[in-house]
Amino acid sequence: MEEDIITDGLSRAFPQGTQEIALGLWEHVQTFAMGLMRPWNAYQVAIAVGVFILATLVARVLAPRYHNWMRGREGWPKSRMRFLVMIHRRLRLIVFVALIWPVVWGMQATTWPSRSYLLEIFASLSMAWLLITVITRFIVNGFVRSAVRYGAWIWVTLIILGLTDEVERLLDSAAVSFGDIRLSVWMVVQAVVIVVALMFAARFVSKATAARIRSNEEISPSMQVLAVKFIQLLLYGAAFFIGLRAVGVDLTGLAVLSGAIGVGLGFGLQKVVSNLVSGVILLLDRSIKPGDVISLGETFGWINSLGARYVSITTRDGREYLIPNEDLITGQVVNWSHSNDYVRLDIYFGTAYGDDPHKVRALAIEAAKSVDRVLEFKPPVCHIVGFGDSSVDYILRFWISDPTGGLTNIRGNVYLALWDKFQEHDISIPFPQREVRLLGDAAEGAQGT
Repeated sequence: MEEDIITDGLSRAFPQGTQEIALGLWEHVQTFAMGLMRPWNAYQVAIAVGVFILATLVARVLAPRYHNWMRGREGWPKSRMRFLVMIHRRLRLIVFVALIWPVVWGMQATTWPSRSYLLEIFASLSMAWLLITVITRFIVNGFVRSAVRYGAWIWVTLIILGLTDEVERLLDSAAVSFGDIRLSVWMVVQAVVIVVALMFAARFVSKATAARIRSNEEISPSMQVLAVKFIQLLLYGAAFFIGLRAVGVDLTGLAVLSGAIGVGLGFGLQKVVSNLVSGVILLLDRSIKPGDVISLGETFGWINSLGARYVSITTRDGREYLIPNEDLITGQVVNWSHSNDYVRLDIYFGTAYGDDPHKVRALAIEAAKSVDRVLEFKPPVCHIVGFGDSSVDYILRFWISDPTGGLTNIRGNVYLALWDKFQEHDISIPFPQREVRLLGDAAEGAQGT
């Protein structure tokens, strides 16, 4: 009666092929459930439960001691400490695996294999789950780690229970057709697994290749970035299309669809495409490169990285500006270190007419040389640039080779050195003086006379 009800429900919910596969899985479940009622199978379940309870008790005893031991390892690297924390959280499962396998081996050595069959399944499942937990711990992304872990748990469980063929046929029977293309759930699962695996492989290869390229000093920084971006695009694109091809997806129809989508995106994402093309141009003409010090409008800083869509510029105050590549192509950019790192800075000052200009020039040059960042092999120079209302005006020019260290601070240091030098040699810096007379007071003074 119960089987008729289940058959009726399946016939209304699923097509004939899917119904047969589902009934086959249901028969497996029934057979397994009935098998648990046999005496020795029940004994094996009871033994497994007893081992689990014992593992729980042992883990409760060991967990505090293990935790105290971990607290004494504060100087260890973070990766090793995370691994120790993972062991602490899975301590019960580890103890269960350590206890269940000797029981299985003892049962196999003393009695018939059928009387330890379920225990071996429990031991294999626990061992597989533990290994998957440890291996997936090396995946950095939390979402990907969870997805891979649970997917691997499900697949390994099906393999150990011997249900892979039925599940594969069940997933393959749930499909939709688009003309000559048949898309099933099983094909989607395969595509996701293969594409993700190939993407991870492509990421690993691209990182290794990028490290080799960046370590090659004969390649310019801009060409290094261009080569890395090209290799990443090539590897990820190849991984995607190879993954789809591996599961039998016809790429001809996909090419037509992607062409149509590309035309639509070309009209809707003109700025994005413009920035992408501008990024390639910047990498090819080497006008800017990582480490260059540039000024763009009011933004002054050094280039931290070149991206496909933007350039990252870090300023002296710690801010990071993301400048679109198009702005660097169409706007005026001052590259302070395009051909070399030498930058000349100018500061202006004035002294009183009573001071000897020859002495002032010599003192100004000495003051500039006394500042650490001022270059000695490009000596500072000082010139008179005019005779003002109350001072003789000078310009002091000096060179530095580290613009990333800041410009305002080096100017301030030179001004401070000038002040100290002028105070030491009695050189006065004049300032405008004004005499203010009130008109009312002047009128009263005139009447009094």
